[in-house]
Amino acid sequence: MDDIVKQALAKWPNVPDCYGWLGLDARGRWYLRDDAVQVAGPFPQNKGSLLQHEKLLDFIARNYECDAEGRWFFQNGPQRVYVELETTPLVWRIQPDFSVASHTGREAAVTDCLIDGEGRLYLVSAQGLGLVHTLDVLLAAEAVEAGRWSPREVQAAELPARYGFIMSPQRHWEAQGKPKSSTGSKPQ
Repeated sequence: MDDIVKQALAKWPNVPDCYGWLGLDARGRWYLRDDAVQVAGPFPQNKGSLLQHEKLLDFIARNYECDAEGRWFFQNGPQRVYVELETTPLVWRIQPDFSVASHTGREAAVTDCLIDGEGRLYLVSAQGLGLVHTLDVLLAAEAVEAGRWSPREVQAAELPARYGFIMSPQRHWEAQGKPKSSTGSKPQ
């Protein structure tokens, strides 16, 4: 986490959390979801605006974490912006030497390999569970053929419970009786 973020947390410890305003798709792309997009429907059916500003993307990547409940978030200064997930909290990129890094650029050591009924490949590391990026499926197949990974079959619907992550922190929040709109719903 950036030092400036830690300083903001210390200075303003009680800023309300933000739900529904940021989404992560299956290719590791971030989407800003304003009020109109949220009213139109859930992520990923209604994605919002693709974020493309390089410095903002780097800032999000450096400050992307998971809380104790399995909700992934971007720490935006003193405010947690919880992330709506299309598939998994991480998207893996594979290099020609079969090294792996998350969509945030963090390198990882693969501890397990899974495949679902639709042929999607997932890798597990100490960082968590992630989907292999579609552009890297050929490299992943080569890694499997080389004996580096041995995919085990899994049901995609079981992954959140099995690996401890929440697909929609916003729906989770609302299920706890929180209002759909509140002071804490918008990013500051």
